[in-house]
Amino acid sequence: MLKRRVIPCLLLKDGGLVKTTRFSDPVYVGDPINAIRIFNDKEVDELMVLDIEASRRGREPDFGLIEQFAGECFMPLCYGGGIRTVEQAQRLFALGVEKVCIQSAGLEDMSLIRRIADRFGSQSVLFSLDVRKGLLGGRSVHRHAGSRAESRAWRSVIDDAVRHGAGEIVLNAVDRDGTMKGVDVDLIRKGCEELSVPLVAVGGVGSLADIRKAVDAGASAVGVGAWFVFYGPHRAVLITYPRYDELVALLES
Repeated sequence: MLKRRVIPCLLLKDGGLVKTTRFSDPVYVGDPINAIRIFNDKEVDELMVLDIEASRRGREPDFGLIEQFAGECFMPLCYGGGIRTVEQAQRLFALGVEKVCIQSAGLEDMSLIRRIADRFGSQSVLFSLDVRKGLLGGRSVHRHAGSRAESRAWRSVIDDAVRHGAGEIVLNAVDRDGTMKGVDVDLIRKGCEELSVPLVAVGGVGSLADIRKAVDAGASAVGVGAWFVFYGPHRAVLITYPRYDELVALLES
């Protein structure tokens, strides 16, 4: 296994696989089960599935659908969306999910992270943070798939999540989401400063060079969405993933 991970990030909406641009305008890109099977064939090390509607609509995870995902996955599966209780996390782990990703419920009450970590281990709980750049250059924290702004400083939220037991941080650059125009190197670098847990950088990857830039900025893993589901200037749907030897040459040199 590579020291740095490259993780496909699949977005769910109403049970289908979608892709957003800057967290807006979700475009249907296919059946998630089919995508999982393709990533199995490509020997992906890890997969992240995020339901972008669950928390916003106030509903719990679709356990039946997630059970299907876990049954298909040959790789570790991380799921996020609608998780508000330890009992829900426990049910997901029982279905075969290896990690849960917390955002909205954690922003409301960080003790949820602590309770999950105390029971199942810090390695099993990730905290996801959506960060958007403002007109004057500042950055703000958002939740519910970017629809609601928070008043807290983004870096202090990360530190708080780690203190409460988050084993990894998923840092989403909202302004880069779905653009494939390059990662936010400055955001990644600042997110990694004095961080004691791995950081998964998400947003903007459109090439192998972008993955390398994220890693060089300090990311332990890079989450990729649009680049793995779209192909060509017209964004035709095509599920892809780099060859293992390409990733070795990129990340181990």
